Amino acid sequence: MKKIVFTGGGSAGHVTPNLALMARLKQLGWEMEYIGSKDGIEKGIVDHEGIRFHHIASGKLRRYFDLKNFKDPFRVIQGVGQAYRLLRRIKPHIVFSKGGFVSVPVILAAWLNRIPVIIHESDFTPGLANKISMPFATKICVTFPETLRHIKGGKAVCTGLPIRERILEGKALNGYTLCDFHRQKPVLFIMGGSLGAQAINNAVRGALDALLERYQIVHICGKGNVDKALEGRRGYKQFEYVQEELPDLMAMADIVVSRAGSTSIFEFLALQKPMLLIPLTRQASRGDQILNAESFQKIGYARVLYEEKLTPETLLSELAAAYENRELTKAQMAASRHSSGTDTIVDLIEKHRLGRI
Repeated sequence: MKKIVFTGGGSAGHVTPNLALMARLKQLGWEMEYIGSKDGIEKGIVDHEGIRFHHIASGKLRRYFDLKNFKDPFRVIQGVGQAYRLLRRIKPHIVFSKGGFVSVPVILAAWLNRIPVIIHESDFTPGLANKISMPFATKICVTFPETLRHIKGGKAVCTGLPIRERILEGKALNGYTLCDFHRQKPVLFIMGGSLGAQAINNAVRGALDALLERYQIVHICGKGNVDKALEGRRGYKQFEYVQEELPDLMAMADIVVSRAGSTSIFEFLALQKPMLLIPLTRQASRGDQILNAESFQKIGYARVLYEEKLTPETLLSELAAAYENRELTKAQMAASRHSSGTDTIVDLIEKHRLGRI
């Protein structure tokens, strides 16, 4: 029996790409287990897929001063011991990591057990957890071609991001029915991330009358951010969040306004949806979304509107420019060699198991 252990957590972006690989590896006869944190988002996602889940201790790796920085290294050491014993018992052929704090003890434990490790880095520049883990990895997959220059030692390969097949199987007709939309006006899909984005919500609602003259709008606005005064407005459909309906809504969309998390933007790339990206600011993040967005703009997949310049007026003008150039954008997307990395990464996993790399 072929066995693989997955790890990664802390955010949905560190987990959901694993689902694409799990689905494909299951078809190829692999047995899978997952090591994550007890209270992390990964447990709920993996449990939903019916994969056996193990939790270990882990510590957050902070770039700033915090008293917990003195305690968390001991939690990491504890996690290494727990992961070491788990891997000795599971005996996987390979460990695959999507990053996040919980992955560090698992990768160290795999290295101690001489189990090959493949790491995947989603963002333009490696996160701190992956930076720590990379010396212990056998292979490092990256999403952006530009990321290769940040990784030394010849371990890196540009694969793109694994895309969940169900995202590609949405039915536009179901989306139209759910939203009570028609085909005579284009559909604008707005998504501010898993928790929503207040700045985007405010700009959209400030420009709503003008937007509705041109578009029908699906707005994923985040938990607690539905504006009850706008419920029932023709052509404007709000959701706190969506799960099962997401592929159908994305299939229906003609253009997208989104944050610039790598998982989301590569899913839009795979679907060939022109984008206006509004990345998180450097004050609210380590700046990875800005780099992601600028990379997509440089290649011709998106336009970028920085949050510092976001107003109802700039939203309208930048969105109009993105929509006007949509056919050229879709042609650029159709030529992409890295719209989905699922096949490439599965091939790497199979080759490592057979010792061909």
